[in-house]
Amino acid sequence: MADQIATELPRDRPDSSRLQVRGKLRDGWLGLRNRLLASSRFQRLSGRFPLTRPIARKRAQALFDLCSGFVYSQVLYACVELRLLEAVKKRPCGRAELARMLALEPDRAKLLFDAAAALELLEERGGEAYGLGPLGAVLVGNPGIRALIGHHAMFYEDLRDPIALLRGEVGTTRLADYWPYAGGPSGAGAAADLSADRVGAYSELMAQSQNLIAGEVLDAYSLRHHRLLLDVGGGAGAFLAAAAARWPRLRLQLFDLPAVVGRAEQFMAAAGLASRFESRGGDFFADPLPSGADIVSLVRIIHDHGDGDVLRLLRSIRGILPGDGALLLAEPMAGDKATDRMARAYFGFYLLAMGKGRPRTPDEIGALLRRAGFSEVRLLANRMPMQTRIMVAKP
Repeated sequence: MADQIATELPRDRPDSSRLQVRGKLRDGWLGLRNRLLASSRFQRLSGRFPLTRPIARKRAQALFDLCSGFVYSQVLYACVELRLLEAVKKRPCGRAELARMLALEPDRAKLLFDAAAALELLEERGGEAYGLGPLGAVLVGNPGIRALIGHHAMFYEDLRDPIALLRGEVGTTRLADYWPYAGGPSGAGAAADLSADRVGAYSELMAQSQNLIAGEVLDAYSLRHHRLLLDVGGGAGAFLAAAAARWPRLRLQLFDLPAVVGRAEQFMAAAGLASRFESRGGDFFADPLPSGADIVSLVRIIHDHGDGDVLRLLRSIRGILPGDGALLLAEPMAGDKATDRMARAYFGFYLLAMGKGRPRTPDEIGALLRRAGFSEVRLLANRMPMQTRIMVAKP
């Protein structure tokens, strides 16, 4: 069972003198490495030598990808917004036919098609036709990813001047307006009073993207022995519905803003889960959580908030859990080579533009959990740590 494979987060650290020695040795080695990599002579030699040539080419490609990444993302955005991938989902289409479908001039359409093929979103199929490429096939079958790509348009606007964003010289960002609770500990001072219109857009995005990780979380930790799952900040109920499909005896409870809870009640009724489901609206920083659950889930919640707010929320959860209860926490986490691009680069700047929160390492989250009163904290193994990492904490 995946939930049996877990790592107890370390409580002890090496003493400071050993860390200083290791740090000096590492700094010396990295300094030598960087001087070599910066040397034009070394670059020429490594590009010629058969054993180092593949490494040199890989690093050159990686550097170019960093320079051109924004262009790649805009090609992707154009493909999604124009529904190009859906147009070739069932069968390859000729270039002229596709250009007419997308209302593009033939020469400019070819520019997009060739770029998409270079990025493996499309494939050339002969006779000036294009079909789905391997990455396009993944995208076209996953509405959650497509929704996130469409959402990125406002994120890119906020990143138009990253230096001004870093210096705090930007006013209200598009993302801060999109996530209305980002204005303070309880949203813009009145999170519980937000209207259905104000929560609608982000609730829909969360519902669509939740399916990307619900299976990952539920594969890592079995809810078979639990009675009642409380999903805090659970949005429209997508995670609860995924859990309900696996464990028919599991009862379901949701706590979120009142306007969000209304959407969840409709969603759960349409899914045939109304008899197993109950909800309560409120602000989880200001209002008491409902009691009775023996398992509480926090899925992509705490990275949106500062340490003080997170600690207050974790203490509230600890206060309602029975002795045999557990907290199931899923987050994009930093601190690992496989996850740092997503956590530190992507989410670091996304949360900066949003105006609140930060990516954390498992150790940082574990420390907050222990301060909140949890005694056993485990990091579980899962298939796609870049997408999310999963922790379980018990009283």
